[in-house]
Amino acid sequence: MTDFIVVIPARYGSTRLPGKALADIAGRPMIAWVHERASRSKAREVIVATDDDRIAAACRECGARVEMTAADHASGSDRIAELAERCGWDDAQIVVNVQGDEPLLPPKLADQVADLLAGTPGAAIATLTTPVCTEEEFRDPNMVKVIADREGFALYFSRAPIPYRAAGPPAFPARRHVGIYAYRAGSLKALSAAQPSPIEREERLEQLRALHLGLRIAVADAVDVPPRGVDTKEDLEAIQAIVASRPD
Repeated sequence: MTDFIVVIPARYGSTRLPGKALADIAGRPMIAWVHERASRSKAREVIVATDDDRIAAACRECGARVEMTAADHASGSDRIAELAERCGWDDAQIVVNVQGDEPLLPPKLADQVADLLAGTPGAAIATLTTPVCTEEEFRDPNMVKVIADREGFALYFSRAPIPYRAAGPPAFPARRHVGIYAYRAGSLKALSAAQPSPIEREERLEQLRALHLGLRIAVADAVDVPPRGVDTKEDLEAIQAIVASRPD
């Protein structure tokens, strides 16, 4: 069994939906849902990394371990890298980044992405995808798409429709990126030490820094298809509706 640690980076100042980590879902803040799901994985430990006292208080309320981090990090990976340095994690330690806006992420995906990285020696990072099923999803800039090579390594991530097609879903199977990563701690530290790349700034996608540096990202289809994460008010309302429709 792969030994790994889950870290959930969470900040208050989201550009598209400020304060979303504390958004109410069936009477509980979203970050509590994320922590509960991550805690059902096979991770040795689950930690929330935040720079906000309100988020920290909500996490402690639900029994989560919280680590306070600097407020000026450009990405969740940078926030986790600060923690890796502080905790003295070995460079080979596998760390899974479960994003704080994935309240219904299946716990088995944390296990899967950790195993994927452990089983791919040439990869610095691993992540997961699911099929893009509709043209609306294909065109949605809030749904990140990814293209991989024949060996299962990422070629590019984009908010734009890739591979490009003027109308309709592409004949080539398009893939949606699921917001979960596994890193080797040494690669995580190298990423954080580098400046954000031009393509990262343009697309607002932190994983593009890794590709810019030549780090390889292993990609596989998720064993369970999760609902999309929460980027907008509409996404939040959709998650709230899913939870409300479930039996107690």
